[in-house]
Amino acid sequence: MISIHTPIKFNDDLPDEVDVVIIGGGVNGVFAALNMSRKGLKVVVLEKGRIAGEQSSRNWGWIRQHGRDPAELPIMMEASQLWESFDKEVKGRTGFTRQGVMYLSQTESAQEQCEAWIQTANDHGLNTIAVSKDKLSKHLQRDSSKQDFWYGGVYTSSDARAEPWQAVPAVAELAHSEGVIIREDCAVRELDIQAGQITGVVTEAGNIKASQVVLTGGAWSSLFLRKHGISIPQLSVRASVARTAPMAEVAINNTADEGLAYRRRNDGGYTLALTDFEEHFIGPDSFRLLSKWLKTGFQSRHELKLMLSQIKDSPDAWNTQRKWQSNEISPFEKMRVLDPTPPVKKIKVMQQRFAERFPQIGEPKILNAWAGMIDAMPDMLPIVDRAPSLEGLIVATGMSGHGFGIGPAFGRIVSQIACNEKSEHDLKRFRFSRFNDGSRLDIGPSI
Repeated sequence: MISIHTPIKFNDDLPDEVDVVIIGGGVNGVFAALNMSRKGLKVVVLEKGRIAGEQSSRNWGWIRQHGRDPAELPIMMEASQLWESFDKEVKGRTGFTRQGVMYLSQTESAQEQCEAWIQTANDHGLNTIAVSKDKLSKHLQRDSSKQDFWYGGVYTSSDARAEPWQAVPAVAELAHSEGVIIREDCAVRELDIQAGQITGVVTEAGNIKASQVVLTGGAWSSLFLRKHGISIPQLSVRASVARTAPMAEVAINNTADEGLAYRRRNDGGYTLALTDFEEHFIGPDSFRLLSKWLKTGFQSRHELKLMLSQIKDSPDAWNTQRKWQSNEISPFEKMRVLDPTPPVKKIKVMQQRFAERFPQIGEPKILNAWAGMIDAMPDMLPIVDRAPSLEGLIVATGMSGHGFGIGPAFGRIVSQIACNEKSEHDLKRFRFSRFNDGSRLDIGPSI
């Protein structure tokens, strides 16, 4: 895992001036920087902790077109191709492999819901098919006593996976080799604003002049924006993941059902996660944004656990400082890498559910487990847009658990926005103003 204990790899001197400052060294920030550099812009990536130290290395590792919102799907289809291309550029170090995604159903009604998405796939030319119970053996190795565990499935063969902990750092090294300036352990405390226009940033190590700033701060974005009087309805949930020891192959494709997700790893084990459990730690933003999240919260009530306890110094903890001066230590320096502890009991549930599905193997040995904070928007789709109230600021945040897979394409889109180029994709669904312009809340798929 990438953590605060991971040695610093990027420690470039801060430039006096650049064309674009990128705040946040996750998947979106790194790919945006690489694309901007290839367009001839001078770019610096500033990361308060470590490149990909938070959710960009803590996710499932799925590169998934399957089940996407119709507005995201064309962008995700491009991202899937970009992952393959960039993997070749870094000589296979992302761990990319195209083995497909399978969603399994345990009941007829659940299967009908899964199959309903096939029309969206067909509309976009994606190769998604329904899989009947008697065909599941092509994708899963199961004990004969468990042939009836699933009713059926839906499969997208062109979907892929990568190893998150190595993929984004590998692309960061590529960007660095092409001239992108990268500085880890360097928090941006605030924007430098003159007459309503960004003129640069104030970091803990000094000031940098720039006419444009891109915020790809993940779970920290809302806190940073509120410092500047900009509000977005972003909340976060804790999601936990575990890594098993190497074992016999049970499924070569990324697979998920109503209770468990699993992905074959390049080390011979599996990455496991629960599909029906996430935790939200109640903080000030939980109350401030309650009206915008009521519909989504009600829809997710069976999977979401509300926590009264807090993760100290996390973005919306009660103790987290909301106001600070440019010469003061900011919350981003107090928590370099947000590294929440996973609940031990839920890791045990992962083992038990795996054994239920694959009794010939039983409970897998867990080598390690971790958690990450997924930043989300009420409609489960990100904001990727210029901030309308502050000239020079571009925001790409609220990826809602979908960011790793789609990162290469949104990185390219962000670079187009910075260069005032028109995107070939329809970006209306990701506009900044959609939560305040009277639009109806249309909730997209959550996984």
